[in-house]
Amino acid sequence: MALAIRLSRGGAKKRPYYRIVVADSRAPRDGRFIEKVGTYNPLLAKDSPDRVKLDTDRISHWLSVGAQPSDRVLRFLDAAGIRERAARNNPKKAEPGEKAKERVEQRAAKEAEAAEAAAAPAEEPVAESQEAAGEAPSEEVVTQAEEVAAEQAPSDTADIPAEEPVAEEAAAEAEAGEQAPVASRIRPPPKRPPRSREARKASRPMLRPKARTKPFLRQRIRRRPRLQPPTASRPKSPRKARPRRPNNGGRRR
Repeated sequence: MALAIRLSRGGAKKRPYYRIVVADSRAPRDGRFIEKVGTYNPLLAKDSPDRVKLDTDRISHWLSVGAQPSDRVLRFLDAAGIRERAARNNPKKAEPGEKAKERVEQRAAKEAEAAEAAAAPAEEPVAESQEAAGEAPSEEVVTQAEEVAAEQAPSDTADIPAEEPVAEEAAAEAEAGEQAPVASRIRPPPKRPPRSREARKASRPMLRPKARTKPFLRQRIRRRPRLQPPTASRPKSPRKARPRRPNNGGRRR
């Protein structure tokens, strides 16, 4: 049976209290144990003597038998001078994982692309200024050709009569003539005198009040059959009078 010296939790919610016990390593944490060898109260101050209490004689006995303390109990034993705890060194624990390394590489690639994109616009204005200097003479030739065409345009269009404005005015007059009689026929609706409150109520249709029943109960409600009046062929039988018992005062004859 593998023995372990470990902590067993007790106390209330958010107010823990631990017992240092010797138990089977296969048993539950707060379950069955062999012997209690100390207590640990984390709610007390670190310099309090009651924070950690150890039974050194029993602990040393169980250690000699082969019981293995947990990491937390071994820290208590190292502070008490019962057993030395070797310092642990795990340099690979701080190394990032493979996915973290991939994210770092992607971030570095994006930063490099952003730096290249920022440097590219600074070179483009220099190239554009050189191209503009080479294209300047051709633009001057185009402007001269446009000026010559503008001077010839008025002379060509002077002989054409201006008929379009006249046609537009005639069409506008014809539309106004057609719309004028229609506008004269439209009359505003006659104004009705205001009605009183009683007259408005009387003109409203009478609404039947809705049944105050729930929808799942409406199916259960059924009309009761009308009771038929008793027929003449079936007369009521007269009630028979019971014979009265004589009162003898409770005596038997």
